[in-house]
Amino acid sequence: MSEIDVQLAHGMHVVHDGPRQGPPMLLIHGSGASGGTWSPMLPALSAHHHVIRIDLPGCGQSPPAASYDVPVQAGRVAALLDDLGLRRVAVAGHSSGGYVATALAEGRPDLVGSLALVSTGPGLDALLPQPAILRLLLGPPFGPLLWALRSDAAIRSGIRATTARPADIPDELVAGVRGTTYRAFRAVSRRHIAYIDERSVPERLAAVEAPVLVVFGAADPRWEPSSAHRYEAVPNGRVELLPGVGHIPLLEAPEATSDLLLRFAAAHADSP
Repeated sequence: MSEIDVQLAHGMHVVHDGPRQGPPMLLIHGSGASGGTWSPMLPALSAHHHVIRIDLPGCGQSPPAASYDVPVQAGRVAALLDDLGLRRVAVAGHSSGGYVATALAEGRPDLVGSLALVSTGPGLDALLPQPAILRLLLGPPFGPLLWALRSDAAIRSGIRATTARPADIPDELVAGVRGTTYRAFRAVSRRHIAYIDERSVPERLAAVEAPVLVVFGAADPRWEPSSAHRYEAVPNGRVELLPGVGHIPLLEAPEATSDLLLRFAAAHADSP
């Protein structure tokens, strides 16, 4: 892996890895996280692709934004890809980053060659009760204070609460979470909820022509794992369940997840 450059574009911190002449792959993180979520997968992905990682507005090293509406976030991503002159990109989103990826495919289908959703809940009715540590950190009345006072150890504990097997938490991810304010996290989360409350992700994908890969941990503690099968109704859709894996396959099973993304992107690189 060779990091190419870092930039701030359209209100987003952007990191390029791998060869610029390689087929492009865009990686979008989930709520309250950052592009650092994908760090364990970079050696495999950047060996084959020009990998573009972003910190969505208000997250990681990106400044706050006036609007966190999902289509608005997708519009920023589209503007970035337009500036880079890229088309038919292999787009992957983790958790709620899959909503931004889906909105990008809805609004700018010319930019998306294939779409991979990792641990992206299909609808609000599939959401499971949050682990106790996350309810304490994220909810009222103590959330804002605890968020401001949280240590690196507390951030790691919060992340591990959503995993089902031991996983190393990259320092880059911890720093990205620390860079996200409580206010931005809550605003982003509300807009993501509004997006899937308006229409479920499988319903939205029914009108998307790009091939879709859905990867779910079979032991996901955030979303009902069986809800992944709702995506089987999506045209050009494929569902992969990872046994013994929780909500963050990127950290828990980076090799298997990288292999799935690479094979899927390669299979559809020349799709019309």
